[in-house]
Amino acid sequence: MTTDDINATAASDTTALPLRPGQWALDPLHSNANFQVRHLGISKVRGRFTGVTAELVVGERVEDVRVSATIDLATIDTGNADRDAHVLSPDLLDVAKRPTMVFRSTGVSGAGEDWTMAGELTIGEVTRPVTLAVDFGGVVDVPMGGGRHAGFEAAGEIRRSEFGLDFAPGLLGEVVKIQLDMQFVEPSDA
Repeated sequence: MTTDDINATAASDTTALPLRPGQWALDPLHSNANFQVRHLGISKVRGRFTGVTAELVVGERVEDVRVSATIDLATIDTGNADRDAHVLSPDLLDVAKRPTMVFRSTGVSGAGEDWTMAGELTIGEVTRPVTLAVDFGGVVDVPMGGGRHAGFEAAGEIRRSEFGLDFAPGLLGEVVKIQLDMQFVEPSDA
């Protein structure tokens, strides 16, 4: 085997996927879209969105992977109904004008345990690049006809002002941390 053969094999091993090609469906019962933001600079408010749809399209190589997700912003849950109503008001999210947040991947890269997903996040009429650190949890057969599931964690952060969400600087932190825990179901044989 030549050095070129070894390099070619190593390159193909780093881009091969342990996932079956096709369109993987989100398992909404085992997926979460969470966030946290500082309040008054001294504590953190955590919350989640319960209205999440997502799609994972797997090709033969990492370069062919595409992810898209849509979050219904009206489904915010911070554990406090009054706070949720205020976040949805024109003061902050203005859900009447910005009903959804949409993520579309533009590329996946990495190897071993270090993966990154680049993409574009759109909130209302503003689209900005976002990079997420991704942890692949693996693939498992679910008993009793549950199919094969793949699990992922993705984490990143955005700056509120870059999306026109600049209400109450000093009261709310500029940086919003995002944590996604997602399970996808392998495509069934057609």
